[in-house]
Amino acid sequence: MERLLVGLQPKRVLKHFESLTRIPRESGNEREVSDFLVKFAKDLGLEVIQEECLNVIINKPATKGYENGPRVILQGHMDIVCVKREGLEFDFTKDPIPIVLDGDMIRTEGTTLGADNGIALAMTMAILESKELDHPPLTGFFTVSEETGMDGVINLNPSNISGDILINIDSEEEGSALSSCAGGVNNIVHLPIQWKEVKGDKEAYKLSIKGLLGGHSGMEIDKNRGNAIKLLGRLLDGIDRNMDIEAAHISGGEKMNAIPKMADVIIVTDKSKEGTLRGLIEEYQSIFSNEFETSDPHIKLYIDRTEKPKKVFSEKTKKSLIKILRLLPNGVQTMSANIEGLVESSNNLGVLLTEENEVVFNSAVRSSVKTLKDEINNRIQIICDSQDAVMKLVGDYPEWEYKANSPIRDLMVNVYRDMYGEELQIDAIHAGLECGLLKEKVGDIDMISIGPNIYDVHTPDEHLSISSTDRVFKFLCEVLKSIK
Repeated sequence: MERLLVGLQPKRVLKHFESLTRIPRESGNEREVSDFLVKFAKDLGLEVIQEECLNVIINKPATKGYENGPRVILQGHMDIVCVKREGLEFDFTKDPIPIVLDGDMIRTEGTTLGADNGIALAMTMAILESKELDHPPLTGFFTVSEETGMDGVINLNPSNISGDILINIDSEEEGSALSSCAGGVNNIVHLPIQWKEVKGDKEAYKLSIKGLLGGHSGMEIDKNRGNAIKLLGRLLDGIDRNMDIEAAHISGGEKMNAIPKMADVIIVTDKSKEGTLRGLIEEYQSIFSNEFETSDPHIKLYIDRTEKPKKVFSEKTKKSLIKILRLLPNGVQTMSANIEGLVESSNNLGVLLTEENEVVFNSAVRSSVKTLKDEINNRIQIICDSQDAVMKLVGDYPEWEYKANSPIRDLMVNVYRDMYGEELQIDAIHAGLECGLLKEKVGDIDMISIGPNIYDVHTPDEHLSISSTDRVFKFLCEVLKSIK
C-alpha cells in the first residue's frame, strides 16, 4: 500500500503513525498492535515485556553521560475510539484507516483517525529507535482499553515497571501541559422490559435524530452540542403526551465517552394518526433547529414507515423508559470555582441499547472532585429506584490531583520558553487520563501530560496537525536531553 506521509516531518514519527493506521486497534481488539510493538522492540534488541492483558513495556538504556539520570516513562494507549460516518462501509476489525492529506492536516474519509492516542505510540517509537538523541534511561509504556475503562492500567503488574518521571502523551493541545485531570466511572442503567403483543390496525414508524456533531464527552462537553439520545427522549415524551403510541425498540450513540450523534426509536400507532405524528415531528424539528442553531446546525428529524413489530413495550416499560431518558443528568453539572473555564463534573449519556429483556443506558460520569462524581451517581440511583431499574458502576478510575511541586513541569516551562519564546500553559482537563490510576500502580512519581493539536477527537472529523506534531516532538526530545 502506498505511503502518503513520506517526506513529511517529523519523518520517523509519521512513518510509525501511518503504520499504526493499518492495524486494528479498537478497544478490546489490541492483540495485533500489541504484537506489533513487541516485534518492534525485539528488532531493536530492546528489553520488552508483554503483559497478559497485552500492555507492552519497552526499556531502553540511557545514552552516554546520562546513566545516572532519572528513568523517564513515556506513556500512551494503543486503543482508539472507532466511530464512522453513517452509511460508510468500513470494518474497523480489518480495514486500514483511510488517511488523507489536507494541507497541514491528516484527516480520514469518514472514520476516526486514531491520533488519540496513536501519536503517543508513534512519538515514543521514534525516540526508542533513535541513535542520535541523548536521553536518560527510558521506558515506553503502552496500555490497552483506555477508552473503555482504563483496563490496561487497572491490570498492570507494578513489578513490571518503575520510573521517576512519567510523561503522558495523551493531551490534544500544543502549548499546554496538563497537570491534573478528572476521574470517572462508567454508569450503566438496566431497565427490565415487559413485552406485550401488538393489537389492532396499526402502522409502525421509525423516528430518527441525525446530523449532530457529537464529540469527546470530556473535551467537548461544554460546547452545548446536542445529545441525540436525550433529544430523542424529549421527542418521545412530547409525542406520548399528545397521542396514543407504543414503542418497540430504541437505540442511540456508539461509545459511552462520545456525545451521541444519532438515535432512533420504533413506535406503533393507529394508521389514522399519521398526520398528527408527522405534525409533531415538524414541530420538534423547528424547536431543536432553533435551540441548536449554532452548536448543531445540521440536526435533522426523520420519520419512515417500517415493518410492524410483533411485540412492543408494555405501557409501564414505555413510561419508565421516557422518565429515565428525561431525568438522567447530562452535560455539564458543575464548573470549577478554582480554575476558570474548567468543567468540574459532568455526565454523558453515550449509548442506548434495546436488548432481549432490558433497555441499557450507558453513561460516562466525570469529575475532578470525587464527592461530585458520587453525587451524580447517587442521583442516577434515585431515578433507578423510582422506575424499578438497576444501576451498575464499571471501570471507576481516580482523578489526578494537581501537585504543587513538580520538577518536570518546571523543566518543561523553561525548555518551552527557550525554544519558542512563549510561556507553556499549565492546565487541568475534564477528560480522563491514566495518570490518576498510574499513581496508584507505580507510586507518586512526577507526572505531566503533553501532545500536539488534535481536533474533533472521537468523531469521523478527527484530524491531526502535522506542523504541531513536529514542534511537540522536537520539544519532547529537547526535554529528554535536558534530564540528567
